[in-house]
Formats: sequence, C-alpha cells, structure tokens
Amino acid sequence: MGFLDKLFRIDARSFNKIQKRARGVFEYEEKMREMSDDELRGETPKFKKMLADNPELTIDDLLPEAYAACREAAKRVIGQFPYPVQVFGATVLNEGDVAEMKTGEGKTLTATMAVYLNALSGKGVHVVTVNEYLAQRDAEWMGQIYRFLGCSVGVNLREKDTKAKQEAYQCDITYTTNSEVGFDYLRDNMATSTDRRVLRNLSYAIVDEADSILIDESRTPLIISGGSGITANSYLTADRFVKALKKDVDFTIDIKKKLCNLTDSGVDKVQKAFGVTNMFDPQYSDLVHRIHQALKANFIMKKDVEYMVSGDEIFLIDSFTGRVLKGREYSDGLNQAIQAKEHVKVKPETITMATITYQNFFRLYDKLAGMTGTAKTEEEEFRDIYNMRVIVIPTNRPVIRFDDTDLVFGSEKAKYNALLKDVETRHAKGQPMLIGTPSVEKSEIVDALLTKANLPHEVLNAKNHEREAAIIAKAGEKGAITIATNMAGRGTDIKITDEVKKLGGLAVLGTERHEARRIDNQLRGRSGRQGDPGYSRFYVSIEDELMQRFASPSLFKMFDQMGDEPLESKTMTNLITSAQKKVEGQNFDTRKSLLDYDDVLSNQRKIMYKTRDKILYSPSIQDTIHGYFSKFTTASVNSHLKMAEGEKVVDGKALLDYLCPRYLPVDRIKVEDIDSMPPADIINFITTIFDHDYAKKRAQWSNELADYVEKTVVLQMTDRNWTRHIDTMSKLREAIYLRSYANTDPLQSYTNEGYDLFEKMLEQIASDITSALFRVQVQVQQPTAPSPAEAANQPEQAGPAPLPNKEEVGPNKPQEEEAPSYVKRPGEDKNQE
Repeated sequence: MGFLDKLFRIDARSFNKIQKRARGVFEYEEKMREMSDDELRGETPKFKKMLADNPELTIDDLLPEAYAACREAAKRVIGQFPYPVQVFGATVLNEGDVAEMKTGEGKTLTATMAVYLNALSGKGVHVVTVNEYLAQRDAEWMGQIYRFLGCSVGVNLREKDTKAKQEAYQCDITYTTNSEVGFDYLRDNMATSTDRRVLRNLSYAIVDEADSILIDESRTPLIISGGSGITANSYLTADRFVKALKKDVDFTIDIKKKLCNLTDSGVDKVQKAFGVTNMFDPQYSDLVHRIHQALKANFIMKKDVEYMVSGDEIFLIDSFTGRVLKGREYSDGLNQAIQAKEHVKVKPETITMATITYQNFFRLYDKLAGMTGTAKTEEEEFRDIYNMRVIVIPTNRPVIRFDDTDLVFGSEKAKYNALLKDVETRHAKGQPMLIGTPSVEKSEIVDALLTKANLPHEVLNAKNHEREAAIIAKAGEKGAITIATNMAGRGTDIKITDEVKKLGGLAVLGTERHEARRIDNQLRGRSGRQGDPGYSRFYVSIEDELMQRFASPSLFKMFDQMGDEPLESKTMTNLITSAQKKVEGQNFDTRKSLLDYDDVLSNQRKIMYKTRDKILYSPSIQDTIHGYFSKFTTASVNSHLKMAEGEKVVDGKALLDYLCPRYLPVDRIKVEDIDSMPPADIINFITTIFDHDYAKKRAQWSNELADYVEKTVVLQMTDRNWTRHIDTMSKLREAIYLRSYANTDPLQSYTNEGYDLFEKMLEQIASDITSALFRVQVQVQQPTAPSPAEAANQPEQAGPAPLPNKEEVGPNKPQEEEAPSYVKRPGEDKNQE
C-alpha cells in the first residue's frame, strides 16, 4: 500500500469517528424544533447548571444537545440551518483540530456550534480572525445567535482602551484579530497593576483562516519595542555604501534562499571605507549587521511586494494575502534600512522589550482549533508545532469546477498577451473573472494592461484593502473583472446568479504560481462554491520568480527555442509542483528555526511571567524577600572565591569591600567574623544579617505600606532587568549565525549562552532588590491647609479629619548606583522636592 493510500485511509477513519460523535446532534433536531423561543433560550442555563452540579460531566458530554440547540437558534435568528457537513466540521473544532472546508462551505456558521458549546464553561472563547473587518462583521452577524441563547459577545479592536478591552474579554465569546490578542498578552505581562491587565484565561480559541495565521504569519514574531537612541545617519551611510557595490563582484545573491552576502572584494571595500582592519571583530558587529541589512533592503526586499511606500512611510505587505500589516515593522534595523533605501524619514531603531512567536502564543491556550479552506498540505507542521490534526470535511455538494492545465510561456510578455486575449474573449460573453496576482507590483501590471485594452475592472490590493469586502462580493456579477492580490478578500463569498451559471460560472485566472500550493488552491476555491460551475487556469512564465529560483538551465534553453508558444503538459505542472514543495520545505525550516530559538526564550518567559503574576496578585510577597537576599549573597560570595592550599576559600576583605557600604553599613561585618568560615557558612551568616536588618527596617512601616514597598520595588527591578535581558537575547540571536563559520551549532550556542545570561539576570535582580530595599525611604506628606478662598469653595465634611493624604516611597541615592524612580501609590502624584 502506497503512502497516499495510507493517508486517505487514515483520513477516512478520522472522518468516520467524527460522524459517529456528531450523530447524536441529529437525534435532538426534532426536540429543539418543537421548543418555543423561551424554552430554547432556557437550554443555556440548564446546560450551565448541569456542568456546575456534576463535576464529572464534561463539555463533550453536552455536545449533541448543545449543538442541536445552536442549530435551531441559527435557523430562527439568521435563517440559516447548518448542514450535516457543518456539524461534522464543528465537531472537529471541538476536538481541538483543524477542519479543512472548501470556500463557500460556511465555516463562519460552522464555528458557532463549537463556540457556543465551549462558552458554557464560563472561561471565555476567543474567535480569532485575520482582520478587524471580519471580527466586527462576524461578531455582529453570528452574535445574534449567541445573544438569543443568552451568551454575551464582545469585539476586541486595536483602538479600544483598557476598560473597553477588559469588557470585551469578560464576555462569553470574544472576537479578535490574531495580532491584537497577541499584543494584549505581551502588554498584560508588562502591566504594573492588575487593573491594567485585560485578558483572563486563555482557555479555548478557534482560529479562522488557520493556515494564514498559524503558518504564514508565524514567520514574523510579535514584538513590543522602545527607542534605542541609534541615529539615522548610520543607516543612511550604510545605504549609500552598498548602493556603490557591484553585483557578483562585491556581493552575491542567492535567489533560491533569498540571501545576499559580501564577497572578499566587498569585505575589503567595507574595511577600507570604514577604516577597520577586521570587520568580523566582535567590536564591529553593529557595522556588519547594518551593512547586511542594507544589502538585504536594497537587493532582496522588493517594493510593492514585501512593502509599499505611502507618503513618508513604509508599510509592510502580507505576502500571502496582499494586505497592509498595520502597525507592524521589520525588526533588527531592517525597517530603517528600507526607509534609507526609499529616501523616506528614517525612524530611530528600537530595542526589544517584549516578544513572542505566534506558535508559542497560541500554544498557551488550553484548547486550540482552526478552520480554513486549505491546510492539508501543511498537516505535518500543524502536527509538529500545534499537535493538531487536519480533518478534511467533504463539500455539501460535489465540486464541478474545471481546473485547466497550466499554460507555460517563455517570457512574461507572451504570458500577459495570452492572458489578455482570454480575458477579452470571456468578457465578450459576460463571464465574470477573478484575476489573481502574487503581489501589488504584478496587480498594477495587469491593471495597466486591462486599462489600455479598455476593459472595465476593479483592483483589490494592499493599497485599497478598505474596500475588500465590497469589491469581492461583486466579483461574481455578469461582466465583472476583478484583479486581486492573492487571497485579498478572504472571508467573503463570491456568489453568482443563474445567468452567470449558464455562462460557465466564475473564471479564476492566476498570473503565476505561488510558492505555496495551498495559496493556489485558495485562489481556485473562490470559484465553484456549493456545486456552482466554474473554471480555473494559471498562466506561468519561465521568468516568474518561482521558476527563476528552481528551473534548470536546460529548461530556459528549451523555451528560448519555442518563442511565444505556450507549453501545456502534465510534466511542466509536476515540475512546478516540485518547486513549490521545495519552497514549502524551506519556509517550514525557517518557521521551525524561529520557533526553536523562541523556545529557549519561552521557558525563561514562563518563569518571569509567573513571577510577575505572584507579585501582582499576592496581597503580600514578604515570604519571597529572604530568597532574593539569599540569591544575592550566594552570587556575591561565589564571585569572591580564591584558591588557597588547593581549595576554594572566600576572599573576605574583597567581599566586604564589595558589600560595604553599598549594601551594608561599614563595620556591620568584620573580616575576622568570616575569615575561618567555609563559603556555605558565610552565605548563611550574611543572609541572616540581611534578614535581621531588613526586619528591623520593615517594622517601622505599617504592614500595608511594607507590602506596597516590597511589591513596587520587586516589580520595578524585575521588569527593568527582564527588559534588558530580552533585548540582549535579541541581539545575541542576530549575531549567533556567525558561529556556524567556526563549525559550532548556532542554536546550541544560543541555548547555552541564553541560559548563562538568564542566570546572571536573576542574580542582578536579587542584587538590585537587596540594594533598593535597604535604601528605600518612606515619606509621609502632611496635607497643606487650604487658602481662605479655597476653603470657601470646599464642601463641608462630616466626621473626623482625614488621614495624611500621601505616603510615598523614594530612594536615598548613593553615587553610581542607579536607584528606582519614586514609586507612587495608585492615583498619587510624584512628590516635588
């Protein structure tokens, strides 16, 4: 039995299990239909009571009845009754897997059953979409069903403030975009008080367009950054320098891997231009980094493909959907290098303050599910990264769309001429067409071509994505011609009339093959929904990027001899598919590598976020203070060891010179007190002194104030050092690839050095906390008497005089030591000295 046969049998077996689990839903159909509206609404509190009264009962036990209730509610509220295949899809979603359902099969409605069922737990359900338009549309549209059943629905938008976001996340069901929920998670773990946090449990999420969010967008991590103070001149200088270099003399370009590297000649020119003898010396790592980013910006990154220029700004383009990625920037100085290249204002480079990959963020959910039209080709990645199976759900009606063989040309000019003839022929009879392009740049070429031919058309690309839904919804009308970058307009069905069906349905014409097969399948899938007729064909040229990267020299030679005649053969189609598989493999390796590196930081992030949660949510952290004193003392003693008579002993004088007066008063400990002690005993001795002295100081404060001081100081020192550590790890990640030249595994080096850096950071946190707690001073400011005029305008107060209105914590700064800023009680102003 071949591999494909085994795969199909596994799929069939998985789908049969889903059908069995969903069978009970149809048995409740008649019961739900006979209920009144009030009785149907009453099912929700009944289900919740069943879960509360019986701890052994699970959400899965309620699936048949809850799904049946949701189906009936959908029919009554929005006039749509989920088909059996949609029930099967919803069952897959509840299992925590990916449901692959073809375009037009009603994924949005499918999700409602799984969303409703899991909302009954009271832990909150997140429905994650690719953009805010879809989040708002679906929350309003499907929200009617949930509200009818007594569930609250919220929408999380970027523009909302903290209070509005909190309200959205407190709802039973929250619609949000992937980037916004990810950034909310990072911001929550930078918040300095619990009332600034917005998220609650990460319990269950359904990701719409799962391949786009969980696969494509996972190549770019989420980053919150702050200014670094590096000037724009360094980028401008690097940009001018690389523009003067000669291709294949001073640098080479690897088209397949999209890399640009200096040759020996290029290295010599860098060293001469910048006056350095060895540019690979660690002290010049910033220079090397900026030169490489300038090379990448100028010779790899393409305008209107990876990014676009609007006004005096650079905007990133999602290469898979053609949409502008609002608020997103390239990190590591690449954004600044592109700004220098395009002669727009160069913004200051940033330092990384918080970061996480989409893979590690979405793996934080207790249960994660996804739905999309195309995921099967990426099943290995879904399994490896997210532990999710991909279950293919059959279409409600058979697909009768005709997918024609690719036409392959020897030049782009010949390809576009043939495409134009096909468009003119189909337009003459009124058949609507959707022309798919891989980038904004290519969409503008086709736009100019059709404009010159006086063919009326609409253009949907990253430059006018606000009109996405309106344009795509009309793409199936008679005579309509729509040019769209890749999958712009995803989430909106293209419906056709009976008249258009007689004309052959919607014709999808691709201007070149995408690097991922599923993107081609998504484009094809816009036609032939729900058993409609349709047609699809790709026009390919040997000059297309995919062919340039993987076609053999003999193939180029063959097309040179053919002239403008197209080649139409299964062999060519197989060759293109083979090239796509290679790129998919490379992209998977890129995403896996990003995840491998982030996994190192992820373990550290879990420790630090757990620490922050304890600080924020515990009424008191007094029990942790001894641990900080102990860790600091241990690190201090270990850093002052010396060898004497073959064994390690503590250099008592050096240790006390370090501790006094920075951490302890002079003469608090004498050298003779510790001279004869082994290191372990010295650690215990000094830690006990710290505990004793701090207990005396703490006794001067009320318990409430002491808890406040400790939480404020510990949180400040933790955040300050954690932020520095993240940026250090980010810079280590940028430079670590150079280790491969020394036959060292970069990932292993990153892991080892990252661990060492993390341990040093924890020691520094303990040091800073110890120092700050012994230097911190409490100041109680007495209220000032109001002037007669002010007193006259104040309302009379009954009862005793108010307590002192302000208690502040501030440091007594010694020289050199960086002390915490004044820490204020919530809502109070900083004391003006």
